[in-house]
Amino acid sequence: MFPRALVLLFPLVAAIGLWYGGPAVWLFPLVTFGFVPAAELMLRPNRENLADESEARQSRGFDLLVMSCVPLLWGLVALFLVRFDDYKGHELVGAVLTLGIACGTFGINVGHELGHRRGTFQQHFAKLALMASVYVHFFIEHNRGHHSKVSTPEDPVYSPRGTSVYRHWLRAVPGTWIEAWRLEEERLQKKGRSPWTWDNEHIRLQVAQLGLIGLIAALAGPAATLGWLAAGAVGFLLLETVNYVEHYGLQRRKLETGRYERVAPIHSWNSDHPVGRVLLFELTRHSDHHANPGRPYQVLRSFPEAPQFPTGYPGMVLLATVPPLFYRVMHPRLARSESDLAQAR
Repeated sequence: MFPRALVLLFPLVAAIGLWYGGPAVWLFPLVTFGFVPAAELMLRPNRENLADESEARQSRGFDLLVMSCVPLLWGLVALFLVRFDDYKGHELVGAVLTLGIACGTFGINVGHELGHRRGTFQQHFAKLALMASVYVHFFIEHNRGHHSKVSTPEDPVYSPRGTSVYRHWLRAVPGTWIEAWRLEEERLQKKGRSPWTWDNEHIRLQVAQLGLIGLIAALAGPAATLGWLAAGAVGFLLLETVNYVEHYGLQRRKLETGRYERVAPIHSWNSDHPVGRVLLFELTRHSDHHANPGRPYQVLRSFPEAPQFPTGYPGMVLLATVPPLFYRVMHPRLARSESDLAQAR
């Protein structure tokens, strides 16, 4: 449990940067996309799985740890808004990046973990975390859309071989919003209901999101609100970059029945590099997450047949921003993965 609690050092670093401003405001981006990738290049992956999961499953400390990130995130948002008028020039850029990276890691990622829980309280926390990045519709689209359509062209975050992350953003960002609407429309039509009703969760969540934006604008002013929205955009673009690398070039086969083959470990890229595992609450063991969406992060497993990144997720996110380098690293690995998949079939 203790090593995982070290994740709380990251929002502390972000808070120090937002509070002091100046050069310190760049501390959190440099730690996340400088120190962490460098450390993961030097540290060996740890592919061990728990021999006995029962104790980890029963410990409430793991749940409290991930849930504590939600008030910490909103504390960072409040600090950003209070200090906003003091940020000048490069400080403003650094502050937006600091809050945006926090929104992606401690907002959307935590919202993703809690969104898979069955408890109503935890799901409310998930939505609150996602609202920090103005991406609350992810709650609907990811749970009911992405998990059933992953690694198929029907998935709005599908990333076929040769697609750059920038082209992926243009498809994924509007696509997830539209898919969330479609899923709710389909659910209500099965009940003989119009989608234009308060029972449409997509409508309720968007109204809540707009209400939150209006409240922050009233309390902090339009300039600070625009700064927060810019940070939210950094957060959801970080999410979509992670979505991009997680399934890049991997595709499920369509069967004669018209359905796709069952999701297998081979359909997700994984990383067992230790720092990223802690920072991202085991999101990097992505194959097990897709096989068992309700499985708590602390007991996710590494599969030997799952394709592995050469480094952790933070390093792969950086690499994705330079498409020629990303292709050079990933395409040979993708060819080996496709060969393994063909043999498995």
